[in-house]
This record gives sequence, structure tokens and C-alpha cells, in this order.
Amino acid sequence: MTDDPNGGRSGFESSSRRRFLLSGAALAAGGLAGCTETPGSGGNGNGNGNGGGDSISGDIAIAGSSTVFPLMEAIAAAFEAEHPEVSMDISSTGSGGGFSNFFCPGQTDFNNASRPIKEEEQQLCSDNGVEPVELQAATDALTVVVNNDNEFIEDDCITIDELNQIWGEDAAETWSEVRDDWPDEEIERYGAAETSGTFDYFTETVNGESGAHTDDYQATERDNTIVQGVKGSQYAIGYFGFSYYYNNPDQVTALKVDNGDGCVLPSLDTASNGEYTPLSRPLFTYASKSSLAEEHVAEFARFFVEQAGNEELVAQQVGYVPLTDEQQSEVMDRLETAIQEAQN
Repeated sequence: MTDDPNGGRSGFESSSRRRFLLSGAALAAGGLAGCTETPGSGGNGNGNGNGGGDSISGDIAIAGSSTVFPLMEAIAAAFEAEHPEVSMDISSTGSGGGFSNFFCPGQTDFNNASRPIKEEEQQLCSDNGVEPVELQAATDALTVVVNNDNEFIEDDCITIDELNQIWGEDAAETWSEVRDDWPDEEIERYGAAETSGTFDYFTETVNGESGAHTDDYQATERDNTIVQGVKGSQYAIGYFGFSYYYNNPDQVTALKVDNGDGCVLPSLDTASNGEYTPLSRPLFTYASKSSLAEEHVAEFARFFVEQAGNEELVAQQVGYVPLTDEQQSEVMDRLETAIQEAQN
């Protein structure tokens, strides 16, 4: 087992991720009671915002990326603690599933995404009168993991080419097909579903093109399912956002990745300083511009961007790299422009 590079916590929670709670009485008072597993009826700007400060109220519906889910849930819990009349409904549907089924049809106010919105999704949104406002949320170190009893991958390090052989369209069936001195045992693969932004990013980065991914694997939107699958087989491999490893440091082993310049372990530091390439990536949430006309939605969007630079929340508690001051300022400027246009 590799050493935990960031002091992460063990004890992986179920899909509700209720351990992603902030410390302090304010958060404890808020809780996560408003978070569910299916999108609610909050809809696109249908809340009852009635002013600023503690008087704001209404519903906010959020869908999208399972990678961004724990960050969004933690921030939403803190916001609900300050504004108990606002109800947050958050679901983990995958980036693409959220865009196509909820956000672009106008059913949700925000869509979390672990990759930028696609051109066809932009068009779907436009067809439905939805204008997405891109808000960068954090930086992730997409993490490849194997079973703790995997002793044949030397120094827990794998190359991008080897990952391509394991996950490409013509994927190797056994470990020995990838490297001669690896065991002649079937590769058991666990990874993101096709509706996931993590799937899109991984295939484009590792396999060279979108969708160039083997279908011989267990696909899921639940990262804890990947953890359990890899944990259960010595010859398993999987991938997901770094936060899930950060909060499971004893359950699986994170592999170092060699992109030609040596083996680099995924961590907050290596994602932040650019060493962990090519698997570090920006994370986003997209706000519906028309929803920002509602005061409670606009206030939450501002709160989200403010908290995206909070090192204690984003890095220490969730396990992503927070926005820099420069990034945060740029995102807030974009948001304020969109709010002003929506409310005028």
C-alpha cells in the first residue's frame, strides 16, 4: 500500500457522502437533509427568492458529475446552515447524464461536470433556451487504483501506454499481455460509465480519442462501487476522481503514473504544481443564467465560488485543489456579469 500523500481519512461512506461535512456549529446545524439521489422539482429558476441575507428562500436543483458531487454537497450543506429556508436537491448522474437529461432541458439550476461542456450539449441547451455559465470549481488528480495485494506492478507505477493497453478498444485480456513479467491472469476493470465526464476525460487523455474505451469492464456512476470492486480482487484496476482515494487511503492502492518524465503519485501537490500529467484536470459547475435571476440561486452561486478557494474545505476535507486567488477572481467576475444580465 502506498503512503497517503495528503493525510486522507479512511472509512468510505455510501453514495450520500455524508462524511463530507464541514467542521463547526454552522455546518452541523445545516446538515444534508436536503440532498437526495434523484433530481427534485426545484427546476430552472422556479424558487421563491425574496431578497438577500438570511431572508432568502427557495429550491435549488443540482445534477451532474459524481466527481464534483462531494464538493458540491459540502458547500451546499454550509449554505443551508446559513440559509435554512433554502432547500438543496443534489443528485449524482454523471456530467453527460446531467446535461442531457436535466440541465439542458431546463429541469435543474446547476450541472456539475468533470470536463467542459460539449458542443452538442451547448446546442441542446440553446435549443431549450438554457444559457450555461461556466464556473470552475477545483482541480482534480484523476486516480488509477489497484488492489492492495497487487505486488507485480513494480514501484506501484504504470505508464500511459500501459494504461492504454488495459483500457483501449482492443484491450488486453490478461496482465501478461501488457508486460511479459506480469501474471497470466485476467484483468478485472472497474471504471466510469459513458455518461460520466471522467469517462470522457480518461478516454481522450489515455486512449487518444473520445469513446476509445473498452466495453469489457464494470461501468458505474458510483465511485464507491469501483472501490469495492478493486478491493475485492487482486487482479483488478479502476479509476475515479482523487477525492475518493483521498477518503479511502487504506482501501486501495493509488498508482503512480509515468508520462515519460518518471513516476508521479497523484496528490494535491502534484496536481497543483503540474507534475501529475496528463491526469490532472479542472472541475466545474455550470449555472443556468436564467436561474441566476432568482436571488437565492444567485447567492448560492456566489457562495460556491467563494468556497471554491477555501483550502480547508476543498483540499483538507474533500480532497481537491482549491482555486487560486487569480482563478477565483476570474470566475467571480464572470458570475457577477451573468447575474447582472439575468436580473436586469
